[in-house]
Amino acid sequence: MSTYNFFPKETLAYYGRRYLRFILAALSLLSFIYLFDVEYYGSEAPFKSIIHGTKNIPESQLIHTISAIRPLPTASTERMKLVQRFQGRPPTYDIPLNEKRRRKIKATLEKSWKNYRQQAWLQDELRPVKGGGSETNSGWATTMINTLDTLWIMGLKKEFREAVRVVKDLDWMATTEQSCNMFRTATQQLGGLLSAYDLSKDSVLLTKAIELGEILYTGFDTENHMPVSELHFEKARAGQLVLDGQQSPAHALGLSLEFTRLTQLTGDNKYYDAVARVADVMYENQNYTKLPGLWPASVDLQNNIYNHDNTFTLGASSGMMYRTILNMYTLLRGGEPMYEDMYLGAVDTIIRTLFFRPMTHKKNLDVLFTGVFHVGNEPPLETILQHQACFAGGMFALGGRTFSVSHHVDLAANLTNSCIWAYSAFPTGIMPEISQMVQCPNLDRCKWEEQKWYDAVLNDYDGREDLPKGFHSARDPSYSLRGEAIESVFMMYRITGHEEYREHAWRMFEAIQAATETEYGNAAIEDVTTSTGKPMQTDAMDSLWLSATLKYFYLIFSPHDQVSLDEFVFNAAGHPLRIPKR
Repeated sequence: MSTYNFFPKETLAYYGRRYLRFILAALSLLSFIYLFDVEYYGSEAPFKSIIHGTKNIPESQLIHTISAIRPLPTASTERMKLVQRFQGRPPTYDIPLNEKRRRKIKATLEKSWKNYRQQAWLQDELRPVKGGGSETNSGWATTMINTLDTLWIMGLKKEFREAVRVVKDLDWMATTEQSCNMFRTATQQLGGLLSAYDLSKDSVLLTKAIELGEILYTGFDTENHMPVSELHFEKARAGQLVLDGQQSPAHALGLSLEFTRLTQLTGDNKYYDAVARVADVMYENQNYTKLPGLWPASVDLQNNIYNHDNTFTLGASSGMMYRTILNMYTLLRGGEPMYEDMYLGAVDTIIRTLFFRPMTHKKNLDVLFTGVFHVGNEPPLETILQHQACFAGGMFALGGRTFSVSHHVDLAANLTNSCIWAYSAFPTGIMPEISQMVQCPNLDRCKWEEQKWYDAVLNDYDGREDLPKGFHSARDPSYSLRGEAIESVFMMYRITGHEEYREHAWRMFEAIQAATETEYGNAAIEDVTTSTGKPMQTDAMDSLWLSATLKYFYLIFSPHDQVSLDEFVFNAAGHPLRIPKR
């Protein structure tokens, strides 16, 4: 029986045994490097089947069966419009000042990560004042998973790989909690895993995303296949999930990006089918609410009632719905026209009903905000400034570029600059979570009236004369390390290329650092209106500080081709998800 000799006799005679040993050693080393690379960076090929690494997670079997699963739509044949001002790296990308600022932002994250690693490893959040950790979302290591993509983006590959090794062994069922919040878990943990996979291609991360996706998929196992807001594990196993009477439509639609991306990566259409059903219902009822075009703060998904709530806002969690709709259009590459109709119909109503111009004591100050609309009240618009609504500038800019509505980009600049101004108006250099100003009669600028402002102070239960002129109350003067304002500043810079947005961003970062830095990281503060000393800090550091706020600060000083807006969409927790190529 003959055998194939991989090394012919002539070769052996020529090189000798010593050289052969060298060649074999080199081949072994290359094989090790290849296996190491696959372990850490994974494969470009999508998963075709479910991989179960966590104990007790079978592939989801729904009690309320679905007759047909909807596949992903075919991408539009039209070329998606580019949204970024510069394609590639603009001439100013390597200015030493920008690199110096990036290093400082990176050092801020490294400090928080180091102390999370030492003080609160595998817990949800770090306690930045006293040290130690706390559980805030089912004990599923929220900060660790939420920070994975930020570590990768900032070049902290050693820390990233250590975290991935830990994530690999996470058991989702090893929790003392009885339930998890569907929206928070999807946007933070599932979104964090998918984003980190999209950036690194580490197959471990997709494996864990599939496991978590299987758990969250059971949250749609209701009679009408609408998702619950809180997933109770035992009830889900028994098929006894019941929808809440009042539920946020933004939360119901809030799994759309993550489940759609999971389908794109795995080829399993059930995830997309689940969120597409929710989108269908929202689309059907968009013009049958008390403010046609917008969805109220709460709806009754069980009984399909969308017109019982009279409150409409971009603050709280409500505004994330409109950003999700816009990003779904992009993630599907225009393959589902419904999202374009939903978005444009919504923003038209937002402009007509939620926009207001406040009275300011400075001449030529052009500020514009969105308030809270209460149908049936008189007046219907409550002129509340909400930090959470500051994302609107970035959304209007992205939507304006995506659908070629230049007027929306102009409004985006106005909205973003107004939140920048609100930051600068307060002594800490930070905008409060909720404040209030006097409304001008219409969207035109109006002259300052001292008595009118003073009357508003007196007539407001929370009225204060010591606030910056124009503000008559700060109902919630705290700051919880939120990133909505810097998100819009980042978006505006990438879309317009105007360098002044970088300068605004740096002033905002320095103000936040000065007020929130602690021995172990950064803490939420109780009152941004204080003018004497450092504000009182609370012992809480939301993981969104690392997943969103610091990420946006870092990226605004980075080259434009690092996490390009033409290649990624950002979810509600600041996680970039890759837009598939045609």
